Amino acid sequence: MSDIAIRVENVSKYYRLGLIGGRTLHDDFERWWAKVRGKPNPLLKIGQEDYANRQGEYIWALRDVSFQVQQGEVVGIIGRNGAGKSTLLKILSRVTAPTSGQVKVKGRVASLLEVGTGFHPELTGRENIYLNGAILGMKKAEIERKFDEIVAFAEIEKFMDTPVKRYSSGMYVRLAFAVAAHLEPEILLVDEVLAVGDAAFQKKCLGKMGDVAREGRTVLFVSHNMPSVLQLCSRGILLESGRIIVTGNAESVVYSYLRGSAPLTGERYFATPQPSQSDTKELVFTGIRVLGHEKIPSAHIGLTNGLCIEIFYKVNKPVRSAQVGFLLWNSKGICVLTSTDWDGDLTAYERKLDVGEYVARCYIPGSYLRPGRYWIDIASSIPKHRMLAEIQQSIAFEVVDDGSLEMRLSQGRLGVIEPLLDWTFEKIA
Repeated sequence: MSDIAIRVENVSKYYRLGLIGGRTLHDDFERWWAKVRGKPNPLLKIGQEDYANRQGEYIWALRDVSFQVQQGEVVGIIGRNGAGKSTLLKILSRVTAPTSGQVKVKGRVASLLEVGTGFHPELTGRENIYLNGAILGMKKAEIERKFDEIVAFAEIEKFMDTPVKRYSSGMYVRLAFAVAAHLEPEILLVDEVLAVGDAAFQKKCLGKMGDVAREGRTVLFVSHNMPSVLQLCSRGILLESGRIIVTGNAESVVYSYLRGSAPLTGERYFATPQPSQSDTKELVFTGIRVLGHEKIPSAHIGLTNGLCIEIFYKVNKPVRSAQVGFLLWNSKGICVLTSTDWDGDLTAYERKLDVGEYVARCYIPGSYLRPGRYWIDIASSIPKHRMLAEIQQSIAFEVVDDGSLEMRLSQGRLGVIEPLLDWTFEKIA
């Protein structure tokens, strides 16, 4: 156990669904009284499922999760929403207890699980720094030594004597992360909360977490930002439905996550909804193809051959100003490019699509994409108005180096793409 900072052994956690368990006794009573009168749950948000009608059911947030984290290791925990990531961090933070199994943590733990974690809303920013330090077991002299550094990092000097209940979510996160990272915890747990901050602050936080790791402290990082996970983490854990699906080096785990349900194939067709359902949407996607050499559908595209992406869709009701396009992602979770059928057409917004079946084609030249695997999200929308249809991870394909260029200049090049650009050369003196 000497070099092990975190040991999780067969941890499971379930939650019972039902009326009891709201934020307050008043909320529980309101829901119960509404049900007695046959009324809908008054506390339910629009589109939210009413779990109060499913009493006696249980949801397993985690099932038999086991892993170890070495001291000084930076581990990324990834997975879709509802996979159990936040529940796992709450158990490690002692916010909640596991239903079964045990967790052993060696060292002082600082957590940043959600905006305002550990802050008292009525206290000022200054007072909350001392409060958090005391909770971590630090002496006043230790906190004072770090105080100026925390304030400088958070960049909210003017508001340190303002009650934090008046802070914006961005200010909350700035101060909360600064406190968590600078009060010298042996273990730092960070949830997706950093997404609240602006891009510059996110970059600053990633740099600080890297510094924390290099100082020999342990970091567990939950994020949906795959480039950040690859940049920061040496190892990854992929959760799905409360279970560990894959664990290993960060790149292989991110690859497994991004691969998702996108089939590696040259063509894929989507089940057309029944007419009664289909007629309720102006536009539905019916298929997608990736054409390689000689316009043949293929999952493996030669580097120099180029490819054509064909998107098939059906229009059920006349629609105006609709665009169809795709997002192309690489195996590191980076969006390589976005393109739509409006590209290069200044009058496309005036286009009207009548009822019928359509195909949109986009050509990507050879020697443009780097060798590797790619995924395509397809979408249709009326820009600045509403989304018409969307299919994420619709298809996957690989670009392979076919060796047709005698001299490849790509080795050692940086960048997401590697186009062969036109150059000229002349002597001017």
